[in-house]
Amino acid sequence: MNLNESTASAAADALPALPYFLHDQPNAIVERDGVRYTLLGTAHVSQASVDAVNGALADGRFDSIAVELDEHRHRAIAEPDALAKLDLFQIIREGKTGLVAANLALAAYQRRLAEQLGVEPGAELKAAAIGARQRGLHLALVDREVGITLRRAWHSLGFWSRIQMLTGLVTSLFVDEKVEEGEIEKLKQGDLLESSFGEFAAGNPPLYRALIAERDRYMALRLRQSAGDAGSREVLAVVGAGHLKGLAEQLRDDMAMPESVLRELEQVPEGSRIPWFTLALATLLVGGFAWGWHTGGAELGAKLVLDWILITGIGGALGCLIAGGHPLSIAAAFLTSPITPLHPALSSGMVSALVETWRHKPTYADFLSIRDASTSLRGWWRNRVTRILLNFSLTNLGTALAVWVAGATLVGRLT
Repeated sequence: MNLNESTASAAADALPALPYFLHDQPNAIVERDGVRYTLLGTAHVSQASVDAVNGALADGRFDSIAVELDEHRHRAIAEPDALAKLDLFQIIREGKTGLVAANLALAAYQRRLAEQLGVEPGAELKAAAIGARQRGLHLALVDREVGITLRRAWHSLGFWSRIQMLTGLVTSLFVDEKVEEGEIEKLKQGDLLESSFGEFAAGNPPLYRALIAERDRYMALRLRQSAGDAGSREVLAVVGAGHLKGLAEQLRDDMAMPESVLRELEQVPEGSRIPWFTLALATLLVGGFAWGWHTGGAELGAKLVLDWILITGIGGALGCLIAGGHPLSIAAAFLTSPITPLHPALSSGMVSALVETWRHKPTYADFLSIRDASTSLRGWWRNRVTRILLNFSLTNLGTALAVWVAGATLVGRLT
C-alpha cells in the first residue's frame, strides 16, 4: 500500500460509515469548522427518499436536522389547519394577495402530483421535520421564504420574461391535467419550485439564479449559522437532489460571514420610490383633457373624460364579473377603476376584493377546503377564499388592460 492509499484509508476510517440505506441515495459529506454536514439529496416524489430519511433519523448519530423548508411551509406541515387562520382583510390590505394565490397554486400542483404518484411531494421533508421534533433534535429550517424567492425572480426579469414566467406558472399549476412522465423524472433529480415553471426556468439565467443558485448559497449559509447557534457537530441536511452539488460547493468554499450575506439574499429589490408611471399617466391624462378642451371645446373635453371613465370602469368591472364577484363588488370595481390607476398605493382589485370579502365572508369550511379547491380551475371559482383572490387579480388585470385601451382611445381622438 502506498502513501496515498494509506492516507485515503486513514481518512475513510476517520469518517463513520454511512448507514446502508444511504448507499444508493445521492449524498455528500462536508466537514467545516468542526461540524460534519451529511447532505442527503432526495427526490421530492419518491418513497425511497422518505425511507432514507427515516433510516437516517433512526441511526441516532445526528444531533441536528436541517430541511429544505422555510417557516411558512413548515407551519403548513406542523399546523394542518393553518390555512383556516388566514386573515383575508389583512392580506388584501398588505398587498399579499398575489403571493398567497401563488402559494396556493404551488400547493395545487403538489396535490396533483400526490394523487397521481401516491406520494405527497416533499413527504421526506415532512418526515425529517416531524422525526426531529419527536426525537428532541435541533431542527433548522434552512430554505429561503418562497415569497422572497419569487419576488427576487420577478424583479430580475424583463417585461416579456415576466409574461413567460406567469404563463409557465399558470400552465403548469392551474391546468388540471395529468403530470407527464418526463416532468416527473425531472422532479426526481431537480427542484419542485424550478419545475413549476417548466423549460422556461432552465433557459432563463436570472430566473434560474433566483430559484436555484441563490438558494444553494442561502441554505449553505443557514446551515453554518444554525450549526453554530445550536453547537451542533453532526448535521443531517435533507435537500432536493437538484441542490446537492451546489450546496456542497457553497458549504466548502464560501468564506463569507453568514449574517451579512443572508440579509442581502433576503432583500427584495425595490422599485423607484417615486411613482413614475402614476405621475406620467396623471400628467398625460390631465394634459390630454386640457388639450381637448382647448382645441375642441367642452364637448371634446367632456367626451375624453367620459371615455376614460367608461373604458377603465368597464375593464375593472368585467374582470370582477369574470371572477364571479358580487354585484356590489362589480359596482365597486367600476367606480374605482378610473381613479385607482392614478393612486400608487391603491388598486381597484383591492377595493373590489374587500367588498367581496364583506359580502361573501368565507366560512371555516371554505378555509379548510382551500387545498382541495385549488387543485382544479373550477374549484378556484367555487371556494369563497380562492374566488376573492381571483377577484383581486382579475379586477386589477381588467383595469390595467383598460388603461392601455383608454390611453390609445384618448390619443386617437386628439390626433
